[in-house]
Amino acid sequence: MSDGFFQPVSGMELPRFAGVPTFMRLPYVALDDARISDVDVGIIGVPWDSGTTNRPGPRHGPRQLRDASTMIRAQNGATGVRPFEAVNCADLGDVGPNPADIHDSMDRITAFYNKALDQGITPLTAGGDHLTSLPVLRSVARKGPVGMVHFDSHTDLFHSYFGGTMYTHGTPFRRAVEEGLLDPKRVVQIGIRGTAYDDEDIDFARAEGIRIIRIEEFFKRGIPDVMAEAREIVGTDETYVSYDIDFIDPTFAPGTGTPEVGGPNSFEALRVVRELEGLNIVGADMVEVSPPFDQAGGTAFLGVSVMFELLCVMASSAKT
Repeated sequence: MSDGFFQPVSGMELPRFAGVPTFMRLPYVALDDARISDVDVGIIGVPWDSGTTNRPGPRHGPRQLRDASTMIRAQNGATGVRPFEAVNCADLGDVGPNPADIHDSMDRITAFYNKALDQGITPLTAGGDHLTSLPVLRSVARKGPVGMVHFDSHTDLFHSYFGGTMYTHGTPFRRAVEEGLLDPKRVVQIGIRGTAYDDEDIDFARAEGIRIIRIEEFFKRGIPDVMAEAREIVGTDETYVSYDIDFIDPTFAPGTGTPEVGGPNSFEALRVVRELEGLNIVGADMVEVSPPFDQAGGTAFLGVSVMFELLCVMASSAKT
C-alpha cells in the first residue's frame, strides 16, 4: 500500500501547468536515493533513437511524454483502478545515453535497469526508438527468457539493415530471440500491417513459433477474442509488454517515425491494454513517440494514456 510520499501531486493543489514535470506528477527518486527500495514500479525515460532508420526524433519522446503526463489523474475512469494507492510508483529519471555509440548506450541502459531490478522494481519505460527494448530485455530477462505481448505495425524481427547492420529499431526482437531473452513460443505480435520488403521477418517468426496477428485478423475477430488468445499464449509466466505508438493509426498518433495507415483508433489503443489484466508483467515500454512530427503533443498524450493503462495492469503483478 502506497504512503503519502508516493502520491502524485493533485491538480487541485498545484495547477497542471505549474511545477517541475515528472511522469504522472510522481516523486522523482534517483537510483542512489534512500527511498529507492520502497519503489514498486519505476517509470524510466530512455531518450535515445540511434536505431532509427527513417525519421529521427524519439530521443525527444521522454521529455514530451513527461510534460503530457501531468494531465494523468489518480483513478482509471473505466476500470476504477487507483494504481498509485496499490503500489509505490516513482519517476526514476532518464538513462543517460551516448548518442555517438550505439553499443555503449545499450550497455548503459542495461546497467541502469539492472540497478532498478536489483531493488525489486518493475520498470515501465518511455522510449526512445524500438531498439530500446533490447537492452531493457537484457536486464529483465537476465534470469531466463520471458514471454512478450507486442503491439506494433511492424514485427521488428529483421535480421539486419543495409547489408549487415544488426542493431536498428527493426531488429530488436530478432536479437532478443537469438540471445535467449524471449521465448518465441510465448510471443504474440498484434497489429502488423503495411507494405513490406519481403517475408523474411514473417518466415523467421513462423520458424520460431512466434504468433503474428495481422491487423485484418485483429479487426475481423475483435479485441476480446484476440486478447484472449494473447493471454493464452503468454500464460502465467513472466511476460514483457512492448507497445509501439505506431500500432495506433496515424490519424490519432501522427508523431512517430514510421507510421502505417489502417490501425486502431485511440479508444481501441486503450482497450487492448485493459485486456492484459492478470498477466505476470515484469516490465513494459512505450516507444517511438517522436515530438518533431506532432509538436502539439496529441501523440504524447495518447502515449502516456496508454502508459497509465499499462501501470494499472502492472499494479496487480508488482511487489506490494
